[in-house]
Amino acid sequence: MHVLRALLHGSFSPRRRGPRRADERALSAVDWHHPQWLAIAMLIVVSSCTDALLTLMLVERGAYEANPLMAPLLGGSGSLFAVVKIGLTAGGVVLLTQLARIRAFGRITVGVLLYTVLVIYSALIVYEFGLLNAP
Repeated sequence: MHVLRALLHGSFSPRRRGPRRADERALSAVDWHHPQWLAIAMLIVVSSCTDALLTLMLVERGAYEANPLMAPLLGGSGSLFAVVKIGLTAGGVVLLTQLARIRAFGRITVGVLLYTVLVIYSALIVYEFGLLNAP
């Protein structure tokens, strides 16, 4: 109960909104993240759900999964495929959101990678809708 109370209190009244020192970029340096990261994270997870649903619909129509790691999961139930796909995406999004302020590859912030993932998912969904509407 104490952990839940502390989590709620820290969520609604965070103490650190930015690093204490200019060179501090550690993951634990900040306990508050801008609401835009929640919105981007939610959009990515919703896009992942949409992609899983569209993939299952396309496979029913004779298409195949291009991702060799996910293709074996389609042999069983579609729900296992969806749970694994959405779970992996959600886990990755949580990690990237926590690292949003840190620079990746020495140049760009991880937050830019989140936007890139969202754009890629959007393009994939448009492509899948195109495949569904094809004769």
